[in-house]
Amino acid sequence: MLKIAYDPIYAHPLPEGHRFPMLKYELIPAQLLHEGLITHENLFSPGIPEEEVILWTHDKIYWEQLRDLTLPPREQRRTGFPLSAKLVEREIRIAKGTIDGCHFAKEHGVAFNVAGGTHHAGTNWSEGFCLLNDQAIAANYLLNNKLASSILIIDLDVHQGNGTSQIFENNSNVFTFSMHGANNFPFRKERSDLDIPLQDGIKDDEYLGLLTETLPRLITRQQPDFIFYLSGVDVLSTDKLGKMALSKQACKQRDQFVFEQCIANKIPVQVSMGGGYSPNIKDIVDAHCNTYYVANELYF
Repeated sequence: MLKIAYDPIYAHPLPEGHRFPMLKYELIPAQLLHEGLITHENLFSPGIPEEEVILWTHDKIYWEQLRDLTLPPREQRRTGFPLSAKLVEREIRIAKGTIDGCHFAKEHGVAFNVAGGTHHAGTNWSEGFCLLNDQAIAANYLLNNKLASSILIIDLDVHQGNGTSQIFENNSNVFTFSMHGANNFPFRKERSDLDIPLQDGIKDDEYLGLLTETLPRLITRQQPDFIFYLSGVDVLSTDKLGKMALSKQACKQRDQFVFEQCIANKIPVQVSMGGGYSPNIKDIVDAHCNTYYVANELYF
């Protein structure tokens, strides 16, 4: 069964002026339910992880400043959000949804988090709408519980997964792969195990060619026993922040290729949705829903 982490708090932790980017977190499950692809049985609401689990990834002082709402104003501004208890609860529930998704992925092959992909959060910093790094937290959870020994993180959001790269820079059990806009945020990049910086305006064929050339060889070389996939749709030509020129069809083909590689190599994959900032919310929701359509077709 396709299992998807979703909680209403994903969409409603912010003041009115910040809500547009959050609409997709309501609309994606609503669209999937409306089309009959899923039922409410496919959705699960994550709980709260133990603090110990968060501290396997994030520094204690940083986490306590988030938890106690004492993060310095300069660091709060770096997040892009006004800090609040609801926002912190949202972040920790997203992280738990990704952790729980790992168990479902090991059982069913694939699992989703409607939110997540908070890849700009580093060991001791928030940045770019990311406070806690959900896939990094889940990767450390798997390693510490001996549920995986070799992890590959495939980050295909338009922005480099700088926080994820920094967290695992000295961890040989986690390989970070980021394919992102060379001239896009964050402007100070960290070093992933493999970075493929892309030029502005890259189109479907070149993008898909690079991915299809790189990913199979990477999986063969690294031999991961678990994969995390960040499937941002800010690569679309319609995205106001992305600077790329991909069609919805190419974005869908990208997702299909990633899933086909996971299936061919019998590797479970957890999917977090990442970014999407097209002015028309329908473009964002359609592209994200395509990821579910492809997974459902290939796995179930």
